[in-house]
Amino acid sequence: MSNSNLSVQLYTVRELLTEDTVGTLRRIAEIGFTQVEPFGLLDFADGLRQGLAETGLTAPTTHQGFIGRDDEALDTVFATAAELGIQTVIDPYVPVERWQTAADVEEIAAQLNAAATVAAKHGVRVGYHNHAHEVESTIEGVTALEYFAGKLDPAVVLEVDTYWVVVGGHNPVDLLPKLGDRVVALHVKDGAGTTETKDQVAVGQGALPIAEIIAAAPNALRVIELDDSRGDRFQAVADSYAFLTAEAFA
Repeated sequence: MSNSNLSVQLYTVRELLTEDTVGTLRRIAEIGFTQVEPFGLLDFADGLRQGLAETGLTAPTTHQGFIGRDDEALDTVFATAAELGIQTVIDPYVPVERWQTAADVEEIAAQLNAAATVAAKHGVRVGYHNHAHEVESTIEGVTALEYFAGKLDPAVVLEVDTYWVVVGGHNPVDLLPKLGDRVVALHVKDGAGTTETKDQVAVGQGALPIAEIIAAAPNALRVIELDDSRGDRFQAVADSYAFLTAEAFA
């Protein structure tokens, strides 16, 4: 079965990745993955360069903070991504205090739009990944994330972390259609939907309506992630892959 719609956020196995980047990528490939989503791109670039080449894995998306950086720093980020064949660089976090007013959210959008212009010179696009606070905050009658999306250049995309949407008090099944085709990737994770990251479990073993979530953004890349867990996170990645492929969600 093809798994072209599946990826895994490497933050899930961050300790192993730090100890042995190439070996960890090899283990992920052995599960059956063909794609991964790195984090801290600049920190892991050397290991990724070797590991992706040796395993045949690709990284269509990556997490790397860049919002608000100057053009020289942006060039470094996007040139590195392009070299590794990464198509979309996603900023994973802007602090909660910047999501409370329309003016602040518009500033974030403007910074992201400006970064998109630099990224385009390298053949790369940019995106943003949410946590709970972007949907907990309301601006002009909608979530701050929706307001933000309305201020973005058409070239800028979103990766919606469906678990943190639930933590933020919203149903991702309802939110995703409102964000539309701008959503190119989902963080697919499962658990009790609490702020305690150790409550997260392998996909299919928790309380989230995984099938409905995927159906709400059927063309989006499905990126497995656990921020933490009480069990072995690498095993949870393998179990998540097995569940999603068995259910034909791959």
